[in-house]
Amino acid sequence: MHVEGTVQGVGFRPHVYRLATSLSLAGTARNDASGVAIDVEGEASAVELFLERLSGEAPPLAVIEQITVDHVAPAGAHGFALLPSGPRGAETPLVTPDAATCAECLRECNDPLDRRYRYPFINCTACGPRFTIVTGVPYDRPLTTMHAFEMCATCRCEYENPADRRFHAQPNACPQCGPAVRLIDRYGAPAATAGARDAVEAGARVLLAGRILAVKALGGYQLACRADSEAAVALLRARKHREDKPLAIMAADLEQARRLVHIAPAEQLLLEGRERPIVLCRRRHAAAVAPSVAPGHRMLGVMLPSTPLHHLLAADAGVPLVMTSGNRGDEPISYLDDEALTRLASIADLLLLHDRPIHMRADDSVVRCVTLGGRRRRVTIRRARGYVPAPHDLPLPASRPILACGAELKSTLCVARGRHAWISQHIGDLRDYEALRSYREAADHLARLFAVEPAVVAHDMHPDYLSSAYALEREDVELVAIQHHHAHLAACLAEHAVTAPAIGVIFDGAGYGSDGTSWGGELLIGDLVGYERVGSLTAVAMPGGDAAVAQPWRMACAWLEAALGTPGPLPRMLADHVGEERWEAVTGLLAAELHTPLTSSVGRLFDAVAALCGLCAETTYEGQAAIALELAARRDEPGAYPLPVCDSGPLTLDARPTVRAVVEDLAAGVAVGRIAARFHNALVAAAFAACRSLRERHGIGRVVLSGGVFQNEILLERMAALLEADRFEVLAPQRVPCNDGGISFGQAAIAAARMHAEGRG
Repeated sequence: MHVEGTVQGVGFRPHVYRLATSLSLAGTARNDASGVAIDVEGEASAVELFLERLSGEAPPLAVIEQITVDHVAPAGAHGFALLPSGPRGAETPLVTPDAATCAECLRECNDPLDRRYRYPFINCTACGPRFTIVTGVPYDRPLTTMHAFEMCATCRCEYENPADRRFHAQPNACPQCGPAVRLIDRYGAPAATAGARDAVEAGARVLLAGRILAVKALGGYQLACRADSEAAVALLRARKHREDKPLAIMAADLEQARRLVHIAPAEQLLLEGRERPIVLCRRRHAAAVAPSVAPGHRMLGVMLPSTPLHHLLAADAGVPLVMTSGNRGDEPISYLDDEALTRLASIADLLLLHDRPIHMRADDSVVRCVTLGGRRRRVTIRRARGYVPAPHDLPLPASRPILACGAELKSTLCVARGRHAWISQHIGDLRDYEALRSYREAADHLARLFAVEPAVVAHDMHPDYLSSAYALEREDVELVAIQHHHAHLAACLAEHAVTAPAIGVIFDGAGYGSDGTSWGGELLIGDLVGYERVGSLTAVAMPGGDAAVAQPWRMACAWLEAALGTPGPLPRMLADHVGEERWEAVTGLLAAELHTPLTSSVGRLFDAVAALCGLCAETTYEGQAAIALELAARRDEPGAYPLPVCDSGPLTLDARPTVRAVVEDLAAGVAVGRIAARFHNALVAAAFAACRSLRERHGIGRVVLSGGVFQNEILLERMAALLEADRFEVLAPQRVPCNDGGISFGQAAIAAARMHAEGRG
């Protein structure tokens, strides 16, 4: 037998050994370049039972994609043996993501009689670090950052015993031979731990005292403080330069989490899953959480501990902890010890670190549940630790190796070979130097890990994206430029293994259009090979270009001019945020048509309405204005503003009457919550009407809802419900982010499909 899939480093060979010996079968098993090769011989009935149970009783972290079986003549073998790994060939085994501490390891960690009591690095083949410590394949200890730690005799015995659950657990260690935790001050000197059992408990006392602690986690450093202390959270925000963006909370267990947020069964599955993402849940009114954790938000991002160190720290603290990325502003997460001391010393009072190196940084993943198709389903906002590098299947295999370079914000990249595509962890804004360096490191690591030597490099059409510049640096490759919103459409189609055409409702912030303008409110008809732009939102000026992204009041000015013929005087709701001089300067830009590129972006329309309502005139993080408008919307408001769909030629979603209605309601004193809701309802109704019109024209009843704006729960759920009630097939991204984090996967799917269409597949 040959077993392909995620079957190395997950306890699969011990499973084979136990199964074979229990059935009195002889033979061998070994890792090879593309999976696990198994030879078994014995009674025919026992061999058949072995085959039946091989996949049905596989370890929880194993993902079996294919089992190939050949019948050969018995060799007369006696006993069953596990052989050393074979050489790496053309194929590559699948490396598993980091996995949260399993129940058995956690029990040992909390048992005073166990030799690993309170050991922060306890693991087995069912849990522990994988992607963040692996340096190459096959996944064996010499090719991980554990290679410098020589196992003691007891650990070695576990490691070499096929009947032990730590058989070939590559990070296997104990307090006598493995990594150790220490507490240091911001200058690198050992910190006092007197009175504490160990450095972790001393770190918990630092947190309880209201101070800030940097914690070395699986994929990088995190910054922690008490979540119930306004003084501590405000201090963390000030030092980190993170003014408004919500912070995540780590609860010690599900019971503690339930005191903070409402947890339905779907959310519980995510919280307790081996990926341990941050899960957005609806907060409780009585939650003991400092106001600064998530100002004005009805949701809280909550996670449960993912490592033994986190379990110990959370239990010792006894209170929920803010646990946010160890960085300043929008930099990537720190993961090297020297780097952390340099970059985090001005934020953290002390650092809780250890001597197991992190090879590849990976931030925490972020997910939420929405109702699609009558069920609560996971949608991914940020895909990183716990999910990366689990592969995605391409509907049409790549006949040549592909590198897809992604976008510039929320950046990821993707490598593909054959039917597999591997999306990198979330990297961030490439305009930050450290993020660009991290991007290049991730590209090299993925290519090396999965033996991808790119022959085709796909990139965004935008000429100024740094991801596109990276693509253009490559030599001796075929370059494929791909339109941004087509990549959004293709990513969703590929995730759902659909190759047929669909209507794409792609509502986004911005993307370079084929006509040279900024798109973002697009109606497409397309498949994995190509697309046609069949409609869009009314295009308006974007005064100041990119400056309008950070200053939504500029878009308010532009939409007022588009809707009323003139921006008019400074609106009342903006008077406390924007001076008359600045307003007049922007109205002057519009009048002179200077530095006012056109945009059809729905994201910028959200910005305009949020600013007009006085909710957000200037932003400190991407999407802040749109989030504020969503949070303000009353869910019980049935009304909707006019937003006509003009169908003479390409469809146009004309939001000018919408903006006029917003202005009229503001002047009449209508509550902002009703205005926000009526705006959402207008956009849903218009998009639904457009889909019905396109179905009549093109005979297509499948709709993709994607683009960063569809992170908005109101839009996504209401659009999906309306379409499903009208017998449309609705596809929305779930495992791949609908924001720009999914662009690289869409690019890879398009490049593979085009090769196939050209006869190269």
